[in-house]
Amino acid sequence: MTAIKDAIKIIDAAPKITFLTGAGVSTPSGIPDYRSLQGVYQGIDQPEYLLSHDCLVYEPQKFYQFIKQLYHPEAQPNIIHKKIAALARKKPVWVISQNIDGLHDKAKTPHVVNFHGNLYDVYCCKCNQSIPWEKYLTCDIHENCGGRLRPNIVLYGEGFTTDVVNHATAAVKSADLVVIVGTSFQVAPFNQLLYYRDKHAKIMAINQTPLAIQEPFTMVQCAAEDLFKEINI
Repeated sequence: MTAIKDAIKIIDAAPKITFLTGAGVSTPSGIPDYRSLQGVYQGIDQPEYLLSHDCLVYEPQKFYQFIKQLYHPEAQPNIIHKKIAALARKKPVWVISQNIDGLHDKAKTPHVVNFHGNLYDVYCCKCNQSIPWEKYLTCDIHENCGGRLRPNIVLYGEGFTTDVVNHATAAVKSADLVVIVGTSFQVAPFNQLLYYRDKHAKIMAINQTPLAIQEPFTMVQCAAEDLFKEINI
């Protein structure tokens, strides 16, 4: 296991970095993760169903009542988001995020792929018009056409757009260092992005629990915010 100071040296030395970020990056901003004891899935039967395309289509009110709990508009970028954004202003840095909270964009990170979409990007399923997320939180029916509103996120049972996949794989291919941050890295196809890295690119994981990755990698077992606060930019 690598110490924080040694991990920072690796990050500083890498010419091009791609970060793969998960829920552990946003928990310091007050956004609950999904599967921990304090996570949004706790005490809910079949939580994945509530975030599925089937639930949206066949039980839209059940979907709507659950999805509203995932909105945290008061949340602000924390030290992890801010330091990654600052790094990206110094050298080529991409972020591919599992998170749907938009905090990397809020931190003004130049190159972000929201792999699973963004809760704050809402549209009408009938007329495809973009709708302010604030209106969505008051009603999930479009007042203009009567269509169902939904956030532009990837639900269980839905596929990924070609654009998202192409941008994500290109970002991984271009990196000299791929840094996995705040994720158990068990959800496909996000965890398959490593297949696209250059054979000479290094892999680092920053997470509170050890990860099981088949490729050689550097494990930094710590809270991500503890590491990023020590990066000088």
